[in-house]
Amino acid sequence: MPANESWSIEIQKDYLKFSAAHFLIFPDGTAEQLHGHNYKVFVELRTDLDQHGLVVNFKEIKPMVKAIVDGLDEHLLIPGQHPELRATRTDDDAIEIRYRERRYVIPAAEVIVLPIGNSSAENLAAWVGRTLRERIRQQWPALRVHRLAVGVEETPGQRGVWTLSE
Repeated sequence: MPANESWSIEIQKDYLKFSAAHFLIFPDGTAEQLHGHNYKVFVELRTDLDQHGLVVNFKEIKPMVKAIVDGLDEHLLIPGQHPELRATRTDDDAIEIRYRERRYVIPAAEVIVLPIGNSSAENLAAWVGRTLRERIRQQWPALRVHRLAVGVEETPGQRGVWTLSE
């Protein structure tokens, strides 16, 4: 194999999507109103070819991505690492979310507090990508990943992309 050759797979399926609510917090401290998007997720994975001539089997990785995406569907996504935002479980199984003068109380089953600093498309792509990378490690411990890129599109033509090169 020539040194300048590489192989990758790209996954862009209509069913790799999730609907979720969020609000973005801007550097000046202002924040968007609570709103939602119909997000789409895109994945590129570059590895060496296996003995069967595959990067990985599409039939194995697509359900892995779908499980991650499905877990976010129909939730309010909250950045758990934002320095001013607080999300606290209440005694009546709700999550109280406080950001400056804002206060939301939402059933806990409808909220996901993610280990990110803001709920931007870029940070959502990073969370999906890191979660996918961990699941790839569990499924294929010996797989040498050269590059993993995940895009999260919040509206057509507008996406945040996270890339890991190993």
